Amino acid sequence: MNKRTLAITFAILPTLWLAGCQTAETKPASSGTAAATKSAPQLAAEKAIASAKAAQKAAASKKNEWRDTGKIIKGAEKALKAGDFSKAEKLAANARFQGDTGVQQAAENQNAGNPGYLYQ
Repeated sequence: MNKRTLAITFAILPTLWLAGCQTAETKPASSGTAAATKSAPQLAAEKAIASAKAAQKAAASKKNEWRDTGKIIKGAEKALKAGDFSKAEKLAANARFQGDTGVQQAAENQNAGNPGYLYQ
């Protein structure tokens, strides 16, 4: 192929590909799915709870989970079921903070050892 044919080919192919993408049909979300019926605040609260559970699990893996983290997550789940999405999100954010802080504390105290006055 000569240079002109290559230039025309590479100019036309992306245009045709983009045109095909624009006309592609997208499937609408069926009304029977759970995600289609959830509101944005509910989805945000569920995401916050999932994030808090992940932080709790990370802290537990470092053996430095805070005492009340699990209780706070249960309270967030209860608020979610009751429909109080803002309270659920706030509780989940608190639980995530505790989980993240537990991981941070474990890293900071990994090689701390005992204080020097114990060895005098």
